[in-house]
Amino acid sequence: MVLAPLRRVYSSFAAHVIDVPPRLLALLFFLLVLFFPITTQAKSVLLILTTTFVYGIFAASLDLLVGRTGQISLGHALFFGLGGYVTSLLSINLKLPLWVTIPLSMLVGVLVALLIGFPCLRVKGPYLGLVSIAFPIILVSIIYYFRDISPPLDLRNIYGIPNFFPSLTYYQQGVAEYYLTLLLLLFSGIALYKIANSKTGMIFVSILDDELASKASGINVTKYKLMSFAISGLFASLAGSVNAHLVGSVGVGHLSLSLSFMPLIMMIIGGIGTIYGPIVGAFILQILDMYVLTRVVDIPSSWHYIIYAIIVIVLIIKWSTGLARFVVEDVLGELEEAREIEERGRHIWKRYKRKEKK
Repeated sequence: MVLAPLRRVYSSFAAHVIDVPPRLLALLFFLLVLFFPITTQAKSVLLILTTTFVYGIFAASLDLLVGRTGQISLGHALFFGLGGYVTSLLSINLKLPLWVTIPLSMLVGVLVALLIGFPCLRVKGPYLGLVSIAFPIILVSIIYYFRDISPPLDLRNIYGIPNFFPSLTYYQQGVAEYYLTLLLLLFSGIALYKIANSKTGMIFVSILDDELASKASGINVTKYKLMSFAISGLFASLAGSVNAHLVGSVGVGHLSLSLSFMPLIMMIIGGIGTIYGPIVGAFILQILDMYVLTRVVDIPSSWHYIIYAIIVIVLIIKWSTGLARFVVEDVLGELEEAREIEERGRHIWKRYKRKEKK
């Protein structure tokens, strides 16, 4: 009686995880990240990974827009910075709790995405990228013009944003923030992956492949493009608002062009159109930027983007699909040898037979 349910659980786990090398690798990596704080007492190391989790959400949000619908955005920092500004102003001026300010900043991100989506949809390809660059610049200009509208705050750089766990000690805060951002990355990654592989995601890909054919099939292309803008803005605003509470400040630097290029570089490194690829790219780029190039070899920060450009060029030439996709599809894909259905458990065999009858 007791062993039968356990046997079914194991059979399902073996069929859907152990027999699929990419999923097994993802599970092992998740377990490594989950128990990593046990191995170190240095908050600086935890801070690097915490920042990586946030940028993983940011990069994955852009991948849904660029990799699934082909809407090139070079101004995605707009939503990142907007999320940080909204949550900081609500927290400092109105004294609202974090569980209210962060959802409100995400809602504002969605509304702004829908607002700028209409003019952006009138252009395509590189012209869309050029138009998208203008919006962060416009917001920066507005901030400079109204910089003293909320005294004693200077909107150019806002400090004193409350953190997530003020009652904990310094190290306990680092561990708590680590697990909070890991949970948010896990939730965001699964949500974006489910959307990308749903019927809506299939429509996104059809628009990417042939927009004219999608229109001829009766698909409301404008509706789905706006939907991709809204979902992307939602998760990018989440990343920006969480980042603001982690570092305790937000400024016009969070709307810079260089920050907009960061998720693009992460997508190229990991693999465009995969959702998991940009997250892997975020790990590679952030650890390279904040640890290897800073602590190991100590290269000036002005040289970092030159190194990133060289890496991107090499990857485009050698592995155009990205490192994560290359490993998952070319390396691990060859190792996948699913067991016979009879060996996976009786309930899977019965379910398979039912599908055959249908």
